[in-house]
Amino acid sequence: MPRSLNLKCLECSRLTIEQAIEQHGESGDGCWNPATCHRKRSHYRNRPDVNAKRRGQRVAEQELQKLMQVGEIPFTERLDVVPKTPPVALLYLYREDRPDAHLHAIAISVWQGDRKIAVIPPKHCIGMANRHVRQYLLETLATLGEKYGIREFEPEILMHPKECPIDPCPLRGL
Repeated sequence: MPRSLNLKCLECSRLTIEQAIEQHGESGDGCWNPATCHRKRSHYRNRPDVNAKRRGQRVAEQELQKLMQVGEIPFTERLDVVPKTPPVALLYLYREDRPDAHLHAIAISVWQGDRKIAVIPPKHCIGMANRHVRQYLLETLATLGEKYGIREFEPEILMHPKECPIDPCPLRGL
């Protein structure tokens, strides 16, 4: 039977390290132990993800055991099975890494696993208002949705404008 949760440690794991030491250290209730508390805090923070991963692995192993008992999947074939991954759209934003930087260009590529299946060439955004960029992205996403079933972009990949592949580029004309 698993050990029950220590609610005090669970609450402590949600605090920053400074807050935890202040609240539970020598000036607090005195339960802070530097030798064990860092590891416990990590355990409590990552516990839901680790447990979900374990449950998924357990279910997959049980299903595989059932199939092997029935004789549907011989052991040698099981090693060659590669799950089909859905296509994803990667959005490349060419802009400097600062909050007030202007968007220089946009590019999109569609990948399925480790294979590139489509590329939307880079497009300069010079002179485009934010609403025009949003409209372009929505139209592109609608097209990708019809063709590949993609509903959203993966998190953006930020590229520096000096890496812009478009020729001619106003940055290189200087």
